[in-house]
Amino acid sequence: MLVIRRRTGDGLVIAGNVEIEILEISPTRVKIGISAPDSITILRKEVQLTRQQNINAAHNISSATLSVLAGKLRSK
Repeated sequence: MLVIRRRTGDGLVIAGNVEIEILEISPTRVKIGISAPDSITILRKEVQLTRQQNINAAHNISSATLSVLAGKLRSK
């Protein structure tokens, strides 16, 4: 992990086409701006973790449980 110090208005470039700029600093938060090509997905870490947990949970569901849930959806 690279650790560097930046001030408001400073930035850094990753892989030549992703720019991160420090927009605002307060005592408890840092606001950053990210410029990247549309082909690069940018997610908050907690969103990525939740997505992975949902995928893992979906892989562990039995076909019997899926059938019951599908039946409930059809009856509505």
